Amino acid sequence: MRIGITCYPTYGGSGVVATELGIELAAMGHEVHFISYSQPFRLSGRDEGIYYHEVPVSSYPLFEFPPYDLALASRMAEVAEFCGLDLLHVHYAIPHSVSALLARQMLAARGRKLPFVTTLHGTDITLVGLDRSYLPITRFAIQESDGVTSISNYLKEKTVQDFDVTRGIEVIPNFVNCNVYAPITDEAARACARRKLAAPDEAILMHLSNFRPVKRVLDVVKVFAEVVKEVPAQLVLVGDGPDRSSAEWLAHDLQIHDRIHFMGKQERVNELLPLADLMLMPSELESFGLAALEAMACKVPTIATRVGGVPELIEDGVSGLLYPVGNVGDMAAGAIGLLKDRTRLEAMREAARKTARESFCSSLVVPQYVRYYEQVLEEQGLVAKDQRSVAS
Repeated sequence: MRIGITCYPTYGGSGVVATELGIELAAMGHEVHFISYSQPFRLSGRDEGIYYHEVPVSSYPLFEFPPYDLALASRMAEVAEFCGLDLLHVHYAIPHSVSALLARQMLAARGRKLPFVTTLHGTDITLVGLDRSYLPITRFAIQESDGVTSISNYLKEKTVQDFDVTRGIEVIPNFVNCNVYAPITDEAARACARRKLAAPDEAILMHLSNFRPVKRVLDVVKVFAEVVKEVPAQLVLVGDGPDRSSAEWLAHDLQIHDRIHFMGKQERVNELLPLADLMLMPSELESFGLAALEAMACKVPTIATRVGGVPELIEDGVSGLLYPVGNVGDMAAGAIGLLKDRTRLEAMREAARKTARESFCSSLVVPQYVRYYEQVLEEQGLVAKDQRSVAS
């Protein structure tokens, strides 16, 4: 199959999932074409079967804001025609679904069918899409998509409820490559790597996000401030964004800045996550919780909030601990309890890895996308030009 993928090429979850999906599809023998304003950050550019097409956006004095959505639609149509794409898969409804709809219409006028699948990831529905200025066009683009998927049951129900969507939505969860995201089995090697971040008797807590307000990074710092009173520990913060400065100041005010590592954006987080004892994810809202899944695959349980799609991923008390939003005290107490009870922590580590392997590995989830693509093509009376899929 020849598949065009459009996503935001940034550190957000939707861009990560879209990029990893493309990499996995190419590994299965499909031809993948990324279409975006810059190359997705997890795309090395060296993967066989993967191509990148930049979307140039012209700036004219007439335009106060460059019309990216129109440039994207035009580029989608060009790539589809020149490269013989079977379908487009757009991640994040705004504006990608609208652009794909325009591209489909442009090609239809020339007698060519180009179906597109929209994957809903979270804030395109829970935040941006509910803005009254975007809601009608978002609803229209979702309804007009040839296929729609959602990363959790929570997000599917939210979309149906808030947007009055009547078309079917397929739930295909986020995934992780369990061979890439895996624990370090050599304890000596793990201990050696940990020494770069903490002393041998110190625990390592970790947080991974884009540091937006919804991630509540300040709560991460507050939880750690309580933990370190009881347990020798270091905090590793991976990522960057608008709340980083506030987190740095809070760490100074609480006099724990010397125990916090601000790592910034990291491309190889799979090498950092296995070094942690616990992941902290006290978000205001998570439609799925990809950072927690990546940690779980590395045998790291998560202290998280009971919001959105998180309970579909983490079983409270088994593969992690869940708390109400803002309950810093209980989250800290839960972390302290686990770090002091190594037997319970080890059991939770095993359960976290087991959940990732049995329900969310790419080898299980990516074939669901392939089958869905084939279903969409069949419904449109089309057949993929190159049926190389091992899942077909």
